[in-house]
Amino acid sequence: MTLRVGQKPALDYIAAHMAKEKTQFTCSDCGGTSPRWLGKCPHCGAWNTLIESVAESATPSKNRFAALAPASEVTTLADIEATDVARTPTGIGELDRVLGGGIVEGGVVLIGGDPGIGKSTLLLQALDALQKQSLGTRHAAGPPRDTLYVTGEESGAQVALRSRRLGLDGSQVKVLAEIQLEKILATLTAQQPAIAVIDSIQTVYSEQLTSAPGSVAQVRECAAHLTRAAKASGTAIVLVGHVTKEGALAGPRVLEHMVDTVLYFEGDTHSSYRLIRAIKNRFGAVNEIGVFAMTEKGLKGVSNPSAIFLSQHTEPVPGSCVLVTLEGTRPMLVEIQALVDSGGPSPRRLSVGLERDRLAMLLAVLHRHAGVACMDQDVFVNAVGGVRISEPAADLAVMLAITSSLRGKPLPKGFIAFGEVGLAGEVRPAPRGQERLKEAAKLGFSVAIVPKANAPKKADKAFEGLTIHAVERIDEAMERVRAL
Repeated sequence: MTLRVGQKPALDYIAAHMAKEKTQFTCSDCGGTSPRWLGKCPHCGAWNTLIESVAESATPSKNRFAALAPASEVTTLADIEATDVARTPTGIGELDRVLGGGIVEGGVVLIGGDPGIGKSTLLLQALDALQKQSLGTRHAAGPPRDTLYVTGEESGAQVALRSRRLGLDGSQVKVLAEIQLEKILATLTAQQPAIAVIDSIQTVYSEQLTSAPGSVAQVRECAAHLTRAAKASGTAIVLVGHVTKEGALAGPRVLEHMVDTVLYFEGDTHSSYRLIRAIKNRFGAVNEIGVFAMTEKGLKGVSNPSAIFLSQHTEPVPGSCVLVTLEGTRPMLVEIQALVDSGGPSPRRLSVGLERDRLAMLLAVLHRHAGVACMDQDVFVNAVGGVRISEPAADLAVMLAITSSLRGKPLPKGFIAFGEVGLAGEVRPAPRGQERLKEAAKLGFSVAIVPKANAPKKADKAFEGLTIHAVERIDEAMERVRAL
């Protein structure tokens, strides 16, 4: 085409006649789509979560439903043979506790956490332990099934360098540096590993989609294919996921529904301790936690986590009360600290590790039913060690710590408490109270104030040395404390 004077430039002419790519807006929380931007997602109701992306081709295949399988046979539950799932221990006791006993064949695990908190380190240690375990059973159970570490964020050399730092010299773990889904699936089919780690799912992309890696469509599609491959081949797959600034797993919520187990890595990167919490587990208990200590040689399991959540005070101090909390199946002792100080016209209520709204409710109950007023005081409550406590059994310990700080009088040495406090001032029982008391007695605590329903019915050698005071109301608990 020859351009003449007065005609549009060639670039403008071509741009005006080019077909514009169709775009759509996808919700980063639920994965729902909208043809235009909206402040509120019409599918899940979340605000400011719609992100513009290129719409995928929606031209269906002619034989779209031709490959549908015939209807499956319907069977009653009584006729189905139920067997326990076989588990393979990873060799890391705290990780096995969170998983419910070990890795399940064909299971899919999603683990998320802040950058640098230790996800890749822990998984590399677990793969090395599993590989050594597999090689050790070569003669007993035939040829071993290998482990595979698929890295999309680092090169193979970087992974090898980390393994040297962790002291995993001579590790036989196989490494694949790849982010294309089709190549990863082909490698899984060819290698048939016992367990494969995908680090991370946000870096993997499929050629069937045009969107960028990490987008909602890519994460959902890649996770679905990997989950299908795990169920078909029996390979256990661990997906590493990024988290948002709010601490939730990045990507659509449907990602958590696809997998069998969801684990969260918690803890401060400036602290040497890490917690792994099970949020969802089809093969074990939820809210189970594993405690790790970060060392120069990687993450090491902590067999007695109560020791790290208790202060090292030689003598009791005002505002401190030890709580026996329950995390999954594990009773654990945590120190609750409270500081009550004279405030200004607008007193502050701040809690770290506990619910702030529940703190305000407990202060109102304390004033109404125990005669302890903190209306003009600043109240700060903290759970030592960075642990998060969500169960209501912490109510009694929190109220006793606040009262101790307000009066400037420490609680007796070797004192523990637990129990839920209602709005009427009653002290309600906590689940599995006997196990909590046994844990406290085992660690040498001597005085306990507990709900009446949790008091042991008869003498037990497991409670020797522990004096138990059973109470029914919060004012009765305060009177017992004053008399100690």
